This record gives sequence, structure tokens and C-alpha cells, in this order.
Amino acid sequence: MKNGFKWIYSFIASRELAIGLFSAVCIFAIFGTISGKESIYSSPIFRTIIGLIGLNLLFCTLQRVKILPRSIFIMHIGIILTLMGGVVSTFGYVATVNIYEGTSVDKAYRWDIEKDIPLGMELALEKINMEYYPIPVKIGVLKGKEKVGLYILKTGESFNLEDYEVKVDALELSSESLKLSVFNQGHFIGTADTSGVSNLPPDFPYAFVLVAFKDPALKRMWVDLRFSKGSEIIAEGTSEVNSPFVWKGLRFHHVQIARDPYGMPYAGIQITNDPGRPYVFFGFSIIGIGSLLYFVGRVYGSK
Repeated sequence: MKNGFKWIYSFIASRELAIGLFSAVCIFAIFGTISGKESIYSSPIFRTIIGLIGLNLLFCTLQRVKILPRSIFIMHIGIILTLMGGVVSTFGYVATVNIYEGTSVDKAYRWDIEKDIPLGMELALEKINMEYYPIPVKIGVLKGKEKVGLYILKTGESFNLEDYEVKVDALELSSESLKLSVFNQGHFIGTADTSGVSNLPPDFPYAFVLVAFKDPALKRMWVDLRFSKGSEIIAEGTSEVNSPFVWKGLRFHHVQIARDPYGMPYAGIQITNDPGRPYVFFGFSIIGIGSLLYFVGRVYGSK
């Protein structure tokens, strides 16, 4: 019995098992990439392989704990924690949903089980926001029916009309209307746009026309989200690329903005539940500490 346990212990800690397990991970990864089936990474077989890799490294570490340099031992612990986090993460999920601006949904499509799941709340897309780099525009200025000037500048810049300063605020792409702010001797007096809407004083003598503009370059886009149950708003926030909104362990990623065949705008939202994320990042931190100690040891000759 004792020899049997010793053989099992030696086998689990062996390099041969490690090579076999890493080969299996590569095969699963190749198949998952080619087939596009992400559910393979949450399958019981894949979880077992990752767990065995962690167990193999743990037994290998225990077997050599007295001879391992301190830095390598710390890196081993970090890798084990990272693998543990990876196993825990397989119990999470990824779900996606497209939401039209001004509407809400209460379900999302979960990819691992390939069906819609209830969110337990209403997820509303309040607004789609886009920010552009300064856009070159040409603005015609009229005084009555007389053309008095043509100005070429960028949004955010200003030009002068006698005692007035006119600032080009923004271009509304959907209506192709230019928003302007007007100042008189440094004092704000009102706004106008090139569609004819204005709250300027009645005696303001000028009108503005958008003559031309260049296609804008997108700088940033984000969405405003609202979470509610019935009439109660339980959370609000924004989500943009690389900066998801986080709520109760769920991460709401903004992944796309598009329009349907009728021109209606909608946003794609990816919802991720990753319970292993803290363990993975903690493991990475431990690996980093071990790597730093290893580097210092190599430079200064210590362990």
C-alpha cells in the first residue's frame, strides 16, 4: 500500500505527466480555436486537465521544496494560484445582447449553454455617445441675404465677426448641423446651429451655413447603462472599450455600435461572470515577485 501511494505521488509529480498534460491543453486549444466553440474550455475534461497541471506542479514543488531557490518556489506558488483561478473561472460564463438606444432587455444569450438566460433585472441602453477628433469645416456667414464671409477651421476653434466671437462647438453628424456658441466682447450671448435653430438676441445680425466638412475620425465611444427592477433604478453607469461597467461581480463590456437596415442605432454588450479573476491576478502578482527576486539573485548572486 505504501509503495502504491509512493508510485502515485511520483507519477503525479513527474515530468512525463506534465508534458502529457501540456500536450493535451495544446490539442484542446487548437480544436477550440478552429471550431470556435468556447464551451470546450468549461468542459469537465478541460477543467480536470488544468486541475491536474496544478496538482502536478504542487507535488513537484513539495518534492523539491528543500532544494528549490526561494525565487523559483515563489514563482511555483504564483503559477499554482493562477491555475486555480483558471479552474474557478471555468465556472463563470460569457453572455451577449444587442440593445437599441432608448430600450431595455431582461435576457442575454449565454454562449456556453447556447441559450438565453434571464438577467434578473432590466438592462437599459440610455444613450450611445461618440466623440470625434476635431473636424475640419467650412462655414458661410450671411447678413440678411448678403454673403459676408467664408471661414475654414476645425471644431473647437473660433473666428471673429466684428465685436462677436463665434466658437464652433460640434458637428451633429445625423442632421449635418453645426453647433455654435456666440460671445460679445467676451460675454456669452447664446447659441445657434446651421439648421436655423437659435436662441441669440433678436438683433443679432448674422446667420450661419455649413458649406462643407470632412469625414470625422472617431476618438472615443461609450454607452450609458441603467439597471432597474420594476420602477426602481438599482444602478447606473457607463461602459466603453477597455473600461467595462462592473456591478455585483458582473462586467458589462461595450463591444460594438452599429445600425440595423432601417438605420436604428444599437450597441452590443458582453456580460462576463469570472469568479476566478481575483485569484488569477493575485497569482500573476506572486509570479512577478518571484521573477523580480530571481532577477536580483542572478545580478547579485543571491537566492
